[in-house]
Amino acid sequence: MPGEDFAESLRMVAELTPDLIALPELPGRGTPAGMTGRGLAVLSGLGADIVPEGWRLTTSKGLDQRRARSLLAQDLDSVEEQLEGFDGIFKAQVAGPLTLAATVERPQGDRILADHGLRRELTESLAEGLRDHVADLRRRLPLASIVVQVDEPALQAVLAGSIPTASGWGRHRTVHPPEVDASLRMIVDAIVDSGARAVAHTCAPDVPIALLANAGFSAISFNLDLAVVQDAWAEVFEQGVDLWPGVVPTEESAGLADKVLIARLDTFFGALGFATETYAPRLVVTPTCGLAGATPGWARRALELCQSVAVSLS
Repeated sequence: MPGEDFAESLRMVAELTPDLIALPELPGRGTPAGMTGRGLAVLSGLGADIVPEGWRLTTSKGLDQRRARSLLAQDLDSVEEQLEGFDGIFKAQVAGPLTLAATVERPQGDRILADHGLRRELTESLAEGLRDHVADLRRRLPLASIVVQVDEPALQAVLAGSIPTASGWGRHRTVHPPEVDASLRMIVDAIVDSGARAVAHTCAPDVPIALLANAGFSAISFNLDLAVVQDAWAEVFEQGVDLWPGVVPTEESAGLADKVLIARLDTFFGALGFATETYAPRLVVTPTCGLAGATPGWARRALELCQSVAVSLS
């Protein structure tokens, strides 16, 4: 979400999308509040701090990681206060292990992606931290159903071996699907064992649909603008994996109406062979990606459109 006022963003989300309230993420408050900072705030037993090149793992918790943890705790205090007695669906999100490995440096430099052992250690740390995080959410919102969305915008680039090295002259080697599968399964198991639902999100093109489904995610959130109709989407949907299409633009679009967005959803699911009455009950309508770069007015309007389209289809 745009801006720096977490409490106001939470009030807006709760007002406009009461059926599924998402924990707002406001990167405008600084690096510790961004996607990577949020992910590092959840880690268990691994330290990190900000250096000129960005986030880097350290031998102990750095000042910026402590700030990220403190900010997350403050936000959850606000959630507990504003949503007391909430008994609907509450969604939190965290950067996934592959995206963290592609964006965070090793202590000796270059990305964690370059170190097989450290990649596994990072995944284990994130999985353990998520167990504690979900337990905290369940304590604060005891009546709510908890969803944890694992954000993996860098996943396809990791699989394709297209993440640049620190020098910029080369590319990190491909992380092969069996390792990616094992890493994601560890995260899914931690979330599910803690009593929450695990959802994968990537707004990049070429979503590895079957890999995410096989890793155990019960839903895949994606950018409909970048999705290519193919049998894999239909196969995972028939297997019970829900599809959460990002159909509302993150940038302002004048005069956008519900019927236009519903037509796009019908076209996509129709091409997969599913009628409205088949897909609508399992649908979560979302923006195409994050709204941090949107104006406050459009962020509000985008959430209104998500809710109204979902209601129209229900």
